[in-house]
Amino acid sequence: MIQVNDRAYQTPARPIVGICIDGCARDYLDAATDLMPNLQTIIAKGASGQVKTVIPSFTNPNNVAIVTGTTPDVNGIPGNFYYDADADEEVLMNDPKYLRAPTILAAFSQAGQHVAAVTTKDKLRLFLAQGWQGINFSVEKAHEVNEQEHRIADVLQLVGRANPGIYDPEASVFCIEAGARLLEHHDIDVLYLSTTDYVQHKYVPGSPEANQFYARLDQFLGELDAKDIILGITADHGMNDKTREDGSPRVEYIETILNKEGISEARVILPITDPYVVHHGALGSYATVYVAPNNIEPAATILRQIPGVEQVLTRQQATTTYALPPDRIGDLVVLSDRHTVLGRTPQWHDLTEVATGLRSHGGLHEAEVPMIFNRPLNPAYADRLTSGQARNFDLFDYLCNGIDLS
Repeated sequence: MIQVNDRAYQTPARPIVGICIDGCARDYLDAATDLMPNLQTIIAKGASGQVKTVIPSFTNPNNVAIVTGTTPDVNGIPGNFYYDADADEEVLMNDPKYLRAPTILAAFSQAGQHVAAVTTKDKLRLFLAQGWQGINFSVEKAHEVNEQEHRIADVLQLVGRANPGIYDPEASVFCIEAGARLLEHHDIDVLYLSTTDYVQHKYVPGSPEANQFYARLDQFLGELDAKDIILGITADHGMNDKTREDGSPRVEYIETILNKEGISEARVILPITDPYVVHHGALGSYATVYVAPNNIEPAATILRQIPGVEQVLTRQQATTTYALPPDRIGDLVVLSDRHTVLGRTPQWHDLTEVATGLRSHGGLHEAEVPMIFNRPLNPAYADRLTSGQARNFDLFDYLCNGIDLS
């Protein structure tokens, strides 16, 4: 047994592969059913259910939760940014120094298991590679890999093609394909693969573009399943359209609103913010707000009156409700409804790439995702999955402890 973050994981009897399909709401899989025969085979012989993500339903918090088996209050990662009031600085948390818990990948590696991880976006790779030495690389920078840093010399030769650009749907396909090639050519016990959500940000479930993408994923999911492995698939969040009737973003600029109402010191942090503005323009359905102590209640009152705002919680309420680290969220946490996103000020955002058709995530309505296994579960874990009580960060618990190999 391997112990990490108050959980025990059995050493796998055969290689385990965990996949996070970024932005994969169940609707995408349902709409592409006829184009995903391999996934249908996996589900038929294994197990499938719906699980909850962590809030905020963003990429980094959920991937870090999956690879630590813990919530953000333990692992320390509630988004891409927080505001350090003492330093008066908005801090980007892409550096693994902000992790407060070891990863399952590191624990397995330190126990002598051969571990590998492939991400599509490079922003996530250092988190996943923290604390262990083994094959790790991103599709985004696969052409720059070297033996010293990534423990692999030539990914492009391994896969047999150039790595696609980060805004190419094939980038995520390349990630899963690379996983299949790694299992063919390297001795791996534990493999984690994490895609990107460009397709889900740009195309609705059932659209030709989305269906083509999922059909391509299915090809390599089938290749993985054909190997003697234990395979588990989940997602970091879902995706919804966030538009008005004319197709423009349904955005409420809450920093501007608070400033106009006399709370001039209000600072809004949007933890979805990252370099990939083509995806979402830094607009999501979760925000944190920093105000003076005497303005916490007045600000909360103003925010609750904004159309599309669904919840406004104090720091303590948010910490308790969503298991968030209190020092890395604001005085208030704001969540919007299914079709609304939260912004800072109109001037702060570059909406060139999302002027129409914005799809995004971050709130409660993107916090339910599939979890799928290619082998049956034992009764206790099967009951948990069908009951809706399981979480996406239980993935490795299921892979190691929940599979029925009889």
